[in-house]
Amino acid sequence: MNTKSWKQIKDDVYGKVGTERRDQLDRDFESFKVGLQLKKVREEKNLTQSELAEIVNKKREYISRIENNGSNLTLKTLFDIVEKGLGGKVKISIEA
Repeated sequence: MNTKSWKQIKDDVYGKVGTERRDQLDRDFESFKVGLQLKKVREEKNLTQSELAEIVNKKREYISRIENNGSNLTLKTLFDIVEKGLGGKVKISIEA
């Protein structure tokens, strides 16, 4: 039986790190993780999506979209959600 690691599967299906398709996959995954983190903290704070949306002046559906895939999230909105809505701090790191 020939088993492959997750990295080998990603390399085979999406290309090696540094290729456009693979880089897009990695960016999408990072966005997805942001959405999951926001949802986790919101739930820990016992807030509904509607309550959070009201605090940050957004629609509940927008909060839902962010939690489900994290895409199309501006930095301003991220800061609003985390700082105003959840009482936290945003930490961003850049690797070069």
